[in-house]
Amino acid sequence: MKPGLQFRLHQQLTLTPQLQQAIRLLQLSQLELEAELRQIAESNPLLEFAEDAESEPDTAEESTSFDEAMEFRARDEQPTKATREEESTASPSEDLAPEWDDDRFHGEAGDYAGAPSRNGGGDEDGFEPQNAAPESLQQHLEWQLNLSQFTPRDHAIATAIIHVLDEDGYLRDGLEAVQAALREFQADLDEIEAVRKRIQRFDPTGIASLDLRDCLLCQLSQFAEDTPQRGLAIRIVTDEIELLARNDTGKIARRLKAAEADVAVAASLIRSLDPRPGAALDATPVEYVAPDVYARRESGRWKVSLNPDAQPRLGLNQHYCNLIARARGDDATWMKGQLQEARWLLKSLQSRAETLTKVAEVIVRRQSAFLDYGPEAMHPLVLREVAEEVGMHESTISRVTTRKYMHTPRGTFELKHFFSSGVATEDGGSASATAIQAMLRKLITAEDPRRPLSDQALAEELHRRGIQVARRTVAKYREAMRIPSSSERVRAG
Repeated sequence: MKPGLQFRLHQQLTLTPQLQQAIRLLQLSQLELEAELRQIAESNPLLEFAEDAESEPDTAEESTSFDEAMEFRARDEQPTKATREEESTASPSEDLAPEWDDDRFHGEAGDYAGAPSRNGGGDEDGFEPQNAAPESLQQHLEWQLNLSQFTPRDHAIATAIIHVLDEDGYLRDGLEAVQAALREFQADLDEIEAVRKRIQRFDPTGIASLDLRDCLLCQLSQFAEDTPQRGLAIRIVTDEIELLARNDTGKIARRLKAAEADVAVAASLIRSLDPRPGAALDATPVEYVAPDVYARRESGRWKVSLNPDAQPRLGLNQHYCNLIARARGDDATWMKGQLQEARWLLKSLQSRAETLTKVAEVIVRRQSAFLDYGPEAMHPLVLREVAEEVGMHESTISRVTTRKYMHTPRGTFELKHFFSSGVATEDGGSASATAIQAMLRKLITAEDPRRPLSDQALAEELHRRGIQVARRTVAKYREAMRIPSSSERVRAG
């Protein structure tokens, strides 16, 4: 073998930092984009938000501003101790906590600690009121525990029980999990069970139950003894809860030797109970969706426009840009680099807005029937069709339609909602899966409650309407809409 030189020509796509940034901005949601731009603007003095520009004084001296720019550079390269301490103590969710206004927080004695004040203004010291974080299930139970008469030992056991509950309020892992958490107390299971029974009477009733049967029985025990069919309801939950889940009231009546009308009353009482008592106290912050684009009908045609409030108001700081000519040496090189990066970022934001508008316009044009007539008129649409029309890759369409929302007269939808696979029809066309689901929901809503339509009957009804769909496909769509099967939908009356 002898060494030799060979020449090869090949094409290769290189993702420059600017292209990588444009792709990243394209896939960010509105809130994520705002946070990303805030972070970038903090490290680049050539960028500013509109509100920052309005707050700057117009009479600042140029020399002082140039010194500030250089101080900004030094601060960016080496954060001070105070800055690091401030960042470490800041709470990322401080501004995202929703307002919690629940009557149970307010009694005759006033607001208890941690509840948000009803006073709209500041307090006597001039501080602005802050929204309190929503109360968690554990906090709600511990508050009641501290107001109850428990011995120190029982208080420790109750605390351990409260902290092993799941999000629905159940003690899924059993008493053994509590016993394992109380090794130093050496508590036996009977002792833990006695404390658990007391916690079950806390608000919400049925908390700390071992299973669904235990939870429902606890709630039924709180009803007065003269409540109609209370005793029968307890028997149903104890012995026939599986039949109740299938709504088989006739079989329940035969097994318990009770009148079917009485079983219906008892079943109605059971359905009024809460099978997930802990879910009402979910501390997960509520996230509100702001639309990225609007679809409006103007002069008989659908028009698309960007939401101006959702677009970042980011621009160049002209005052600092004018100082670049006065900079010398490394300072000039650094400021010119910051200016170039700022311009790349603004160009990427403009490209993001233009791409979002193009894709939204295609979606509205393809799904105008949905906007006019509702879900049953939704047309099949896939990413490839939109990509071909706007001249982009499918991956780009996927990024721009993820976590981006469109406001329409029929509601606010994620852009991905308008994409749906198609099912063949007898006339050679196709119907979207969304339209078929809407038809199924309409058929099930109008069915006889005593004789609900089976999946096969639903498939045959769709066949009569010209839509060729198999029974298993109907079952898949029904389950996707969380609609029970026909046997589970049977109900009396």
